[in-house]
Amino acid sequence: MQAKAILAAILLTAVPIASAASVQFVPAKNLAVPPVQREFRGAWIATVNNIDWPSKPGLSTVVAQRELRAIITRAAELNLNALIFQVRPACDALYASKLEPWSEYLTGKMGKAPNPAWDPLAFAITEAHKRGLELHAWFNPYRARYKSPLGSAADSHISKTQPALVKSYAGYQWMDPADPKAAARSLEVILDVVRRYAVDGVHIDDYFYPYPVKGADGKWQPFPDDASWKKYRGKLSRADWRRSHIDRFVQRMYTEVKKIRPTVKVGISPFGIWRPGYPKQIKGLDAYNALYADARKWLREGWMDYCAPQLYWRIEPKAQSYPVLLDWWSGENKKRRHLWPGNNSAKAKLWKAEEFIKQIGITRKHRGTTGNTHWNVSALTDDLGGLATQLQKTTYRQPALIPTSPWLDKVPPRQPQIQIHPGPMPGKILLDWRNHRREPVVRWTFQIRVNGQWSTMIFPGSQQFVVLNLNGPRIPDAFALIAIDRAGNASSSAVFKQK
Repeated sequence: MQAKAILAAILLTAVPIASAASVQFVPAKNLAVPPVQREFRGAWIATVNNIDWPSKPGLSTVVAQRELRAIITRAAELNLNALIFQVRPACDALYASKLEPWSEYLTGKMGKAPNPAWDPLAFAITEAHKRGLELHAWFNPYRARYKSPLGSAADSHISKTQPALVKSYAGYQWMDPADPKAAARSLEVILDVVRRYAVDGVHIDDYFYPYPVKGADGKWQPFPDDASWKKYRGKLSRADWRRSHIDRFVQRMYTEVKKIRPTVKVGISPFGIWRPGYPKQIKGLDAYNALYADARKWLREGWMDYCAPQLYWRIEPKAQSYPVLLDWWSGENKKRRHLWPGNNSAKAKLWKAEEFIKQIGITRKHRGTTGNTHWNVSALTDDLGGLATQLQKTTYRQPALIPTSPWLDKVPPRQPQIQIHPGPMPGKILLDWRNHRREPVVRWTFQIRVNGQWSTMIFPGSQQFVVLNLNGPRIPDAFALIAIDRAGNASSSAVFKQK
């Protein structure tokens, strides 16, 4: 029987058996409790072009909420512990914003508010936290409109309010990263969310300057930033000048987020190849010169709390080898920030689930990497190639805690104080607890030992009691509770065993 099923039977069974009331528990300071696994298990929820959610624009509030809740519930069932939710795909908003218009991917028309009113980001945070998951808000800092838009831009969209900031490129609209007003706008949007929402992280992906495309003449189309370039009077080359703007934005974003909420994680998921030839066998797009993204520098400087390079290739091909690239990124992680590579789980049907089970195994064995991020959540909710089934049976069978971030906070919560009461029915006991706050608690790990086997559940910080069933053949002989704070620090265990 899986751990969750065992715990559900212990915690939830409602058949009263009076004889079980004789079981008593006492503190057990010297009883060893196995540590809960530390591993980031994340997935991206893409809203642009309705990739993951909502299934189509213009859904009713009830249906849209039902879909989003189902995604979050399924993520929890699979023992994921974080979701990265795209809230700003193209200078629009999937949350209540005074800065940018409602997204057309939500309501079908940019600027149209959902009716009845609701806030998808606030909803996602609440539903994720109920289930012990972190919720990271994902922003696209410079993309102003996606190709093939559903309709015209709202009057409040940046292309209407500040058209000089927006350039057309290959069917997209893009803010010019070299314009200080563009960077200031994106930073203002991100910081507004950090101030107003209980997000656990903010996240940007691989879109800085747009991916280059060729025109009808077969030549690479230049990004239209001539006006900004002509104003420049420095000595940098044009490529270095472009990179300098992205560097400055990344550094400022990290610094300003920390001023508001120091424990909010800042994450970036750059293209998986920094430059061809790094390491020597690697071939592919040169993100350093094509996207003007010097992600190696950001990682070396510690301008992020986690890096999720998009290692969207298989293990074997030499020119883009998952383990070879993973090893390279790990070697560049001089500040020992979290390295949680992205996996192309959307290919599970083609590549087979075993490929990704092996990739996660490689990540686990690699010193310096402590988790994986799945592109995308639909690959798991749709069980492409049986990947979700395999993860649930094997790799993600037990829940895991997100690794600690000691550079953000090293102070653990106090040990929880547990009280044991008679349960609401014969054969049950009620456990409640407090943490006597030194550090805010965001989740609890609750472990039970049955027949020598320890099982784990992760509860949200708001939960402060559980009814323990003492009926049947699987009566626990010990249990333990640990408090976890925002930076992942753990209290000492409060441990009890049968008297």
